[in-house]
Amino acid sequence: MDALAAQNAAIIAMLQEAGFAPVDPPIMQPADVFLEKSGEAIRARTYLFADPDGRTELCLRPDLTVPVCRWHLETAADPEREARYCYCGDVFRHHGAADALTPNEYPQAGLEWFGVDDAAADAAVMRLALEALKVAGVSPAAVTIGDVGLIRALLDSIDMPARWRARLLLRFHRPEAFHATLAAMRAPAESAAPALAATTLEEAVREVEHILAERGLAPVGRQVEEIAARLLEKALDARAAPLTDAQVALIERLLAISGPAADCVADLRALAAEAGGPMVDAVARFGRLVEALEGTKMHFDAAFGRGLDYYTGFVFQIDADCGSRVLPVAGGGRYDDMLESLGGPAVPACGFAVHTVRLLAAGGGA
Repeated sequence: MDALAAQNAAIIAMLQEAGFAPVDPPIMQPADVFLEKSGEAIRARTYLFADPDGRTELCLRPDLTVPVCRWHLETAADPEREARYCYCGDVFRHHGAADALTPNEYPQAGLEWFGVDDAAADAAVMRLALEALKVAGVSPAAVTIGDVGLIRALLDSIDMPARWRARLLLRFHRPEAFHATLAAMRAPAESAAPALAATTLEEAVREVEHILAERGLAPVGRQVEEIAARLLEKALDARAAPLTDAQVALIERLLAISGPAADCVADLRALAAEAGGPMVDAVARFGRLVEALEGTKMHFDAAFGRGLDYYTGFVFQIDADCGSRVLPVAGGGRYDDMLESLGGPAVPACGFAVHTVRLLAAGGGA
Protein backbone atom coordinates (compact mmCIF):
# COMPACT_ATOMS: atom_id res chain seq x y z
CA MET A 1 0.00 0.00 0.00
CA ASP A 2 1.51 3.36 -0.99
CA ALA A 3 1.62 6.40 1.32
CA LEU A 4 -1.50 8.08 -0.10
CA ALA A 5 -3.59 4.92 0.11
CA ALA A 6 -2.36 4.26 3.67
CA GLN A 7 -3.22 7.81 4.76
CA ASN A 8 -6.69 7.60 3.23
CA ALA A 9 -7.37 4.19 4.75
CA ALA A 10 -6.47 5.58 8.18
CA ILE A 11 -8.88 8.50 7.72
CA ILE A 12 -11.72 6.20 6.67
CA ALA A 13 -11.00 3.89 9.62
CA MET A 14 -11.24 6.88 11.96
CA LEU A 15 -14.57 7.96 10.42
CA GLN A 16 -15.97 4.44 10.59
CA GLU A 17 -15.03 4.27 14.26
CA ALA A 18 -16.98 7.53 14.70
CA GLY A 19 -20.09 5.85 13.29
CA PHE A 20 -19.97 6.71 9.57
CA ALA A 21 -20.65 3.92 7.06
CA PRO A 22 -18.48 3.82 3.89
CA VAL A 23 -20.21 4.38 0.54
CA ASP A 24 -18.96 4.59 -3.05
CA PRO A 25 -21.41 6.44 -5.35
CA PRO A 26 -20.96 6.37 -9.14
CA ILE A 27 -18.25 8.47 -10.75
CA MET A 28 -20.54 9.51 -13.62
CA GLN A 29 -23.34 11.84 -12.47
CA PRO A 30 -26.14 13.97 -13.95
CA ALA A 31 -24.61 17.41 -14.41
CA ASP A 32 -27.60 19.63 -13.62
CA VAL A 33 -27.24 20.00 -9.85
CA PHE A 34 -23.48 20.55 -10.05
CA LEU A 35 -24.02 23.36 -12.55
CA GLU A 36 -26.77 24.91 -10.43
CA LYS A 37 -25.38 24.50 -6.93
CA SER A 38 -21.62 24.15 -6.95
CA GLY A 39 -20.49 27.72 -7.51
CA GLU A 40 -18.58 29.22 -10.40
CA ALA A 41 -15.16 27.89 -9.33
CA ILE A 42 -16.31 24.26 -9.66
CA ARG A 43 -18.75 24.79 -12.55
CA ALA A 44 -15.92 26.12 -14.73
CA ARG A 45 -13.77 23.05 -13.97
CA THR A 46 -16.36 20.28 -14.33
CA TYR A 47 -15.83 17.70 -17.07
CA LEU A 48 -19.10 17.68 -19.04
CA PHE A 49 -20.35 15.38 -21.78
CA ALA A 50 -23.64 14.13 -23.24
CA ASP A 51 -24.94 10.59 -22.99
CA PRO A 52 -25.11 8.60 -26.28
CA ASP A 53 -28.64 9.74 -27.10
CA GLY A 54 -27.60 13.37 -26.65
CA ARG A 55 -30.51 14.22 -24.36
CA THR A 56 -28.84 14.17 -20.93
CA GLU A 57 -25.82 16.17 -19.83
CA LEU A 58 -23.52 14.17 -17.59
CA CYS A 59 -20.30 14.89 -15.72
CA LEU A 60 -17.44 13.24 -13.91
CA ARG A 61 -18.12 14.01 -10.26
CA PRO A 62 -16.21 17.18 -9.24
CA ASP A 63 -16.88 16.40 -5.57
CA LEU A 64 -18.61 13.68 -3.57
CA THR A 65 -21.19 15.62 -1.58
CA VAL A 66 -23.84 15.65 -4.31
CA PRO A 67 -23.28 11.99 -5.32
CA VAL A 68 -23.61 10.87 -1.69
CA CYS A 69 -26.84 12.90 -1.40
CA ARG A 70 -28.20 11.17 -4.51
CA TRP A 71 -27.10 7.79 -3.18
CA HIS A 72 -28.88 8.45 0.13
CA LEU A 73 -32.14 9.41 -1.59
CA GLU A 74 -31.99 6.36 -3.85
CA THR A 75 -31.11 3.76 -1.22
CA ALA A 76 -32.33 4.88 2.22
CA ALA A 77 -35.60 3.30 3.35
CA ASP A 78 -36.46 6.62 5.03
CA PRO A 79 -34.30 9.54 3.81
CA GLU A 80 -35.49 11.71 6.71
CA ARG A 81 -33.97 9.44 9.36
CA GLU A 82 -30.49 10.21 10.63
CA ALA A 83 -27.78 8.65 8.47
CA ARG A 84 -24.00 8.92 8.49
CA TYR A 85 -21.75 8.14 5.52
CA CYS A 86 -18.04 8.38 4.83
CA TYR A 87 -16.20 7.99 1.56
CA CYS A 88 -12.90 8.11 -0.28
CA GLY A 89 -12.97 8.25 -4.06
CA ASP A 90 -11.61 10.08 -7.06
CA VAL A 91 -13.02 13.46 -8.07
CA PHE A 92 -12.30 15.33 -11.29
CA ARG A 93 -11.70 19.06 -11.77
CA HIS A 94 -10.00 20.59 -14.77
CA HIS A 95 -7.13 22.96 -14.00
CA GLY A 96 -5.47 24.70 -16.90
CA ALA A 97 -2.13 24.66 -15.10
CA ALA A 98 -2.47 21.49 -13.05
CA ASP A 99 0.43 20.60 -10.77
CA ALA A 100 1.21 18.08 -8.05
CA LEU A 101 -0.90 19.96 -5.48
CA THR A 102 -3.72 20.90 -7.88
CA PRO A 103 -4.26 17.76 -9.99
CA ASN A 104 -7.15 17.22 -12.38
CA GLU A 105 -7.99 13.93 -10.63
CA TYR A 106 -7.40 13.08 -6.98
CA PRO A 107 -8.93 11.06 -4.13
CA GLN A 108 -11.30 13.02 -1.90
CA ALA A 109 -12.17 11.69 1.55
CA GLY A 110 -14.90 12.94 3.84
CA LEU A 111 -18.28 12.44 5.42
CA GLU A 112 -21.91 13.47 5.04
CA TRP A 113 -24.33 13.49 7.99
CA PHE A 114 -28.07 13.65 7.30
CA GLY A 115 -31.02 14.28 9.59
CA VAL A 116 -29.39 16.29 12.39
CA ASP A 117 -29.86 20.04 12.68
CA ASP A 118 -28.02 21.59 15.61
CA ALA A 119 -24.82 23.46 16.39
CA ALA A 120 -23.41 20.41 18.19
CA ALA A 121 -23.47 18.43 14.93
CA ASP A 122 -21.74 21.27 13.07
CA ALA A 123 -19.03 21.37 15.73
CA ALA A 124 -18.64 17.57 15.64
CA VAL A 125 -18.13 17.64 11.87
CA MET A 126 -15.36 20.22 12.13
CA ARG A 127 -13.69 18.33 14.96
CA LEU A 128 -13.67 15.20 12.78
CA ALA A 129 -12.09 17.19 9.95
CA LEU A 130 -9.38 18.32 12.35
CA GLU A 131 -9.01 14.72 13.49
CA ALA A 132 -8.42 13.69 9.86
CA LEU A 133 -5.46 16.07 9.80
CA LYS A 134 -4.21 14.62 13.07
CA VAL A 135 -4.41 11.10 11.66
CA ALA A 136 -2.15 12.30 8.83
CA GLY A 137 0.26 13.94 11.26
CA VAL A 138 -0.61 17.46 10.10
CA SER A 139 -1.21 20.59 12.16
CA PRO A 140 -3.44 23.27 10.59
CA ALA A 141 -1.82 26.53 9.52
CA ALA A 142 -5.19 28.30 9.78
CA VAL A 143 -8.84 27.51 10.47
CA THR A 144 -11.39 29.91 9.00
CA ILE A 145 -15.10 29.71 9.79
CA GLY A 146 -18.16 31.56 8.56
CA ASP A 147 -21.91 31.14 8.65
CA VAL A 148 -24.01 31.65 5.53
CA GLY A 149 -27.02 31.38 7.85
CA LEU A 150 -26.16 34.79 9.30
CA ILE A 151 -26.45 36.70 6.01
CA ARG A 152 -29.56 34.68 5.10
CA ALA A 153 -31.14 35.56 8.45
CA LEU A 154 -30.19 39.23 8.21
CA LEU A 155 -31.67 39.52 4.71
CA ASP A 156 -34.84 37.83 6.01
CA SER A 157 -34.93 40.42 8.82
CA ILE A 158 -34.89 43.31 6.34
CA ASP A 159 -37.97 44.33 4.38
CA MET A 160 -37.19 43.75 0.69
CA PRO A 161 -38.60 41.75 -2.23
CA ALA A 162 -37.85 38.02 -2.01
CA ARG A 163 -36.15 38.13 -5.42
CA TRP A 164 -33.65 40.68 -4.03
CA ARG A 165 -32.72 38.29 -1.21
CA ALA A 166 -32.19 35.49 -3.72
CA ARG A 167 -30.09 37.76 -5.93
CA LEU A 168 -27.86 38.84 -3.07
CA LEU A 169 -27.36 35.27 -1.82
CA LEU A 170 -26.45 34.13 -5.33
CA ARG A 171 -23.69 36.76 -5.38
CA PHE A 172 -22.56 36.30 -1.78
CA HIS A 173 -19.44 34.37 -2.82
CA ARG A 174 -18.39 37.16 -5.21
CA PRO A 175 -17.82 40.28 -3.09
CA GLU A 176 -17.61 42.78 -5.97
CA ALA A 177 -20.83 41.52 -7.54
CA PHE A 178 -22.55 41.39 -4.13
CA HIS A 179 -21.69 45.00 -3.26
CA ALA A 180 -22.61 46.23 -6.76
CA THR A 181 -25.99 44.52 -6.45
CA LEU A 182 -26.50 45.96 -2.97
CA ALA A 183 -25.67 49.46 -4.24
CA ALA A 184 -28.19 49.08 -7.07
CA MET A 185 -30.90 48.17 -4.57
CA ARG A 186 -30.23 51.37 -2.67
CA ALA A 187 -30.32 53.56 -5.79
CA PRO A 188 -31.93 51.67 -8.72
CA ALA A 189 -30.54 52.77 -12.09
CA GLU A 190 -32.72 53.87 -14.97
CA SER A 191 -33.20 51.07 -17.50
CA ALA A 192 -33.10 51.52 -21.26
CA ALA A 193 -35.35 48.49 -21.66
CA PRO A 194 -39.07 48.98 -22.36
CA ALA A 195 -41.01 49.55 -19.14
CA LEU A 196 -43.72 46.97 -18.55
CA ALA A 197 -46.98 47.60 -16.73
CA ALA A 198 -47.34 43.88 -16.02
CA THR A 199 -47.28 42.37 -12.55
CA THR A 200 -47.31 38.69 -13.60
CA LEU A 201 -45.29 36.68 -16.11
CA GLU A 202 -48.38 35.93 -18.17
CA GLU A 203 -49.13 39.65 -18.51
CA ALA A 204 -45.50 40.38 -19.31
CA VAL A 205 -45.45 37.80 -22.13
CA ARG A 206 -48.47 39.45 -23.71
CA GLU A 207 -46.82 42.88 -23.46
CA VAL A 208 -43.56 41.67 -24.98
CA GLU A 209 -45.38 39.95 -27.84
CA HIS A 210 -47.24 43.21 -28.51
CA ILE A 211 -44.01 45.29 -28.38
CA LEU A 212 -42.22 42.93 -30.76
CA ALA A 213 -45.15 42.86 -33.17
CA GLU A 214 -45.38 46.67 -33.18
CA ARG A 215 -41.69 46.93 -34.05
CA GLY A 216 -41.75 44.10 -36.56
CA LEU A 217 -39.19 42.15 -34.57
CA ALA A 218 -38.76 38.49 -33.73
CA PRO A 219 -36.92 37.22 -30.65
CA VAL A 220 -33.33 36.18 -31.35
CA GLY A 221 -31.54 33.68 -29.11
CA ARG A 222 -34.14 33.72 -26.34
CA GLN A 223 -37.79 32.85 -26.24
CA VAL A 224 -40.47 35.45 -25.58
CA GLU A 225 -41.06 34.07 -22.07
CA GLU A 226 -37.39 34.47 -21.14
CA ILE A 227 -37.35 38.06 -22.42
CA ALA A 228 -40.60 38.80 -20.60
CA ALA A 229 -39.30 37.35 -17.33
CA ARG A 230 -36.21 39.57 -17.46
CA LEU A 231 -38.17 42.71 -18.34
CA LEU A 232 -40.75 41.92 -15.66
CA GLU A 233 -37.98 41.63 -13.08
CA LYS A 234 -36.61 45.02 -14.15
CA ALA A 235 -40.09 46.56 -13.98
CA LEU A 236 -40.80 45.15 -10.53
CA ASP A 237 -37.38 46.32 -9.32
CA ALA A 238 -38.10 49.84 -10.56
CA ARG A 239 -41.41 49.91 -8.65
CA ALA A 240 -39.98 48.49 -5.42
CA ALA A 241 -38.98 50.78 -2.57
CA PRO A 242 -35.17 51.04 -2.52
CA LEU A 243 -33.23 49.85 0.50
CA THR A 244 -32.58 52.57 3.04
CA ASP A 245 -29.11 53.69 4.05
CA ALA A 246 -29.72 52.11 7.47
CA GLN A 247 -30.64 48.74 5.93
CA VAL A 248 -27.58 48.73 3.69
CA ALA A 249 -25.41 49.74 6.64
CA LEU A 250 -26.65 46.71 8.63
CA ILE A 251 -25.64 44.35 5.84
CA GLU A 252 -22.24 46.00 5.43
CA ARG A 253 -21.68 45.90 9.21
CA LEU A 254 -22.29 42.17 9.27
CA LEU A 255 -19.90 41.46 6.41
CA ALA A 256 -17.21 43.57 8.07
CA ILE A 257 -17.17 41.43 11.24
CA SER A 258 -13.95 39.44 11.31
CA GLY A 259 -11.48 38.20 13.91
CA PRO A 260 -11.02 35.48 16.52
CA ALA A 261 -14.35 33.65 16.57
CA ALA A 262 -15.04 34.03 20.30
CA ASP A 263 -14.38 37.78 20.08
CA CYS A 264 -16.87 38.24 17.23
CA VAL A 265 -19.90 36.82 19.05
CA ALA A 266 -20.51 40.05 21.01
CA ASP A 267 -20.49 42.11 17.79
CA LEU A 268 -22.92 39.70 16.17
CA ARG A 269 -25.25 39.85 19.18
CA ALA A 270 -25.25 43.66 19.07
CA LEU A 271 -26.13 43.61 15.39
CA ALA A 272 -28.86 41.00 15.97
CA ALA A 273 -30.40 43.15 18.72
CA GLU A 274 -30.70 45.96 16.20
CA ALA A 275 -31.91 43.87 13.26
CA GLY A 276 -34.30 41.63 15.19
CA GLY A 277 -36.28 38.92 13.42
CA PRO A 278 -34.55 35.67 12.37
CA MET A 279 -31.14 37.24 12.99
CA VAL A 280 -31.55 36.79 16.76
CA ASP A 281 -31.92 33.01 16.51
CA ALA A 282 -29.15 32.72 13.89
CA VAL A 283 -26.66 34.51 16.13
CA ALA A 284 -27.72 32.46 19.16
CA ARG A 285 -27.03 29.28 17.20
CA PHE A 286 -23.65 30.59 16.09
CA GLY A 287 -22.82 31.39 19.72
CA ARG A 288 -23.58 27.78 20.67
CA LEU A 289 -21.31 26.57 17.88
CA VAL A 290 -18.40 28.71 19.09
CA GLU A 291 -18.94 27.41 22.64
CA ALA A 292 -18.94 23.82 21.36
CA LEU A 293 -15.61 24.47 19.62
CA GLU A 294 -14.03 26.15 22.64
CA GLY A 295 -10.29 25.60 22.64
CA THR A 296 -10.05 25.50 18.83
CA LYS A 297 -8.06 28.39 17.38
CA MET A 298 -10.18 29.72 14.53
CA HIS A 299 -10.73 32.94 12.64
CA PHE A 300 -14.28 34.09 11.89
CA ASP A 301 -15.10 36.03 8.73
CA ALA A 302 -18.76 36.93 8.16
CA ALA A 303 -18.10 37.28 4.41
CA PHE A 304 -16.62 33.78 4.12
CA GLY A 305 -18.78 31.28 2.24
CA ARG A 306 -16.35 28.78 0.61
CA GLY A 307 -17.53 29.66 -2.92
CA LEU A 308 -20.14 26.89 -3.06
CA ASP A 309 -23.76 27.86 -3.64
CA TYR A 310 -25.27 24.94 -1.72
CA TYR A 311 -24.14 25.94 1.77
CA THR A 312 -26.88 27.32 4.01
CA GLY A 313 -25.23 27.65 7.43
CA PHE A 314 -21.91 27.07 9.19
CA VAL A 315 -18.90 26.73 6.86
CA PHE A 316 -15.22 26.14 7.55
CA GLN A 317 -11.89 25.76 5.79
CA ILE A 318 -8.66 24.29 7.16
CA ASP A 319 -5.38 25.33 5.56
CA ALA A 320 -2.03 23.59 5.94
CA ASP A 321 1.55 24.12 4.85
CA CYS A 322 1.90 21.78 1.88
CA GLY A 323 5.63 22.37 1.49
CA SER A 324 5.77 24.88 -1.34
CA ARG A 325 2.73 26.89 -0.19
CA VAL A 326 -0.16 27.05 2.29
CA LEU A 327 -3.32 25.61 0.73
CA PRO A 328 -6.81 24.48 1.80
CA VAL A 329 -6.69 20.79 2.72
CA ALA A 330 -10.18 20.35 4.20
CA GLY A 331 -13.47 22.19 4.33
CA GLY A 332 -17.16 21.74 4.77
CA GLY A 333 -20.30 22.97 6.43
CA ARG A 334 -24.08 22.79 6.49
CA TYR A 335 -26.27 22.42 3.38
CA ASP A 336 -29.87 21.95 4.50
CA ASP A 337 -31.51 22.57 1.08
CA MET A 338 -29.61 20.01 -0.97
CA LEU A 339 -31.78 16.90 -0.64
CA GLU A 340 -34.95 18.85 -1.33
CA SER A 341 -33.36 20.41 -4.44
CA LEU A 342 -32.64 16.86 -5.65
CA GLY A 343 -36.34 15.96 -5.40
CA GLY A 344 -36.29 14.48 -1.90
CA PRO A 345 -37.73 15.68 1.40
CA ALA A 346 -36.29 18.63 3.30
CA VAL A 347 -33.52 17.02 5.37
CA PRO A 348 -30.81 18.91 7.28
CA ALA A 349 -27.27 17.90 6.37
CA CYS A 350 -23.65 18.75 7.02
CA GLY A 351 -20.29 17.32 6.07
CA PHE A 352 -16.70 17.90 5.06
CA ALA A 353 -14.18 16.81 2.42
CA VAL A 354 -10.39 16.40 2.52
CA HIS A 355 -8.04 17.03 -0.39
CA THR A 356 -5.98 13.95 0.34
CA VAL A 357 -3.10 14.73 -2.05
CA ARG A 358 -2.47 18.07 -0.39
CA LEU A 359 -2.84 16.51 3.04
CA LEU A 360 -0.17 13.96 2.19
CA ALA A 361 2.14 16.76 1.04
CA ALA A 362 1.49 18.66 4.28
CA GLY A 363 2.49 15.56 6.21
CA GLY A 364 5.73 15.32 4.27
CA GLY A 365 4.72 12.18 2.40
CA ALA A 366 4.46 13.55 -1.16
